[in-house]
Amino acid sequence: MAFDIPRVTLPSQVGKRFRLLWIAAASLLVVLVGYNSCTTYVRPGEAGVKQIKFGMGKGIEPFVYGVGLHYVGVGETMHRFPTRLQVLELSNSRSERTEDLEGHRVAPGVNIQTSEGYTVQVDVTVLYRLADPLKVMTTIGPGRLFEDSAVIPRATQDLRRSLGELDAEDFYRGNKRTEKAREAQAALETELREKGVEVLQVLIRRYTYDQRYQAAIEQRKIQDQTVYKNEAEAKAASAAAAKNKIVAEGAAAVQVELARGEAEVKKLEAQADLYRRTKAAEGDLLVKLAEAQGTELENQALRGVGSENMVGLRMAEALKGTRVIVLPSDGEGGMNPLDLKTLLRRFDVKGE
Repeated sequence: MAFDIPRVTLPSQVGKRFRLLWIAAASLLVVLVGYNSCTTYVRPGEAGVKQIKFGMGKGIEPFVYGVGLHYVGVGETMHRFPTRLQVLELSNSRSERTEDLEGHRVAPGVNIQTSEGYTVQVDVTVLYRLADPLKVMTTIGPGRLFEDSAVIPRATQDLRRSLGELDAEDFYRGNKRTEKAREAQAALETELREKGVEVLQVLIRRYTYDQRYQAAIEQRKIQDQTVYKNEAEAKAASAAAAKNKIVAEGAAAVQVELARGEAEVKKLEAQADLYRRTKAAEGDLLVKLAEAQGTELENQALRGVGSENMVGLRMAEALKGTRVIVLPSDGEGGMNPLDLKTLLRRFDVKGE
């Protein structure tokens, strides 16, 4: 029969194992500490510029590090700069300020001294980005110095110089205000381009007059409105007078034309009546001439052959409807009504 003999760990062996574990843990800790102290991570939306503080290569490395983990030796520092769009808001109003976010910086508004001596407080938004982090590092410095040492003071200075050329009332005129804002943006672009900063837009969002000018301009506006009202009323009265004159002239012209039309009607009626009378007279004359000619023809017929028969017929027509008296037609007292000559002699009538 076999028996298992338990193993006995000697104190020397335990101490040896403990020392090995301690050495491994210490080595790991040294590695981790060395790894963290000798590396740096450039996050998305950032760019890194390494600075060597001492040694043979002392100074700024002419190289821009992108996103990722990079080695940083002893005496070296990795400066990180944002590459995303940056927003600078210059405003004194809480309601005009955007919530503090990464890439947003809020600073006091810009006080503009106008050419008239009034003060206008302007709220401005400047959009820009760091186009060359290496140039930013060498000309401005690390961290957020590009805001405090370059963008904010330069923007304020250029806006005051450009907008200060305006009169206080010119701020109401959008074209002039926009033109001066573009001039300020152009000047700011030129100054910051040399430092690696690209200015994208300068926006004037709001402007506020001081109380002294606000009261003066309100009074001026009231006076201007009164002048405009009086001018409008004068123009309206002039237009009404012109309208009444045109209406009167039109009515008079209508009456003249109506009278002229009535005269033309009378004239035409008179001409028509004259024409009718002339034609009627001409017709009567023709009728009379025709009747005279007919009478003349009848007379000529009565003088010609067969006139006795015609006279007898006329007498028969004249005696038509009269009472009939029977007279002897032969003998001594006889009378032939068709014997015209005998009748004429009997009644002692001489012929023509």
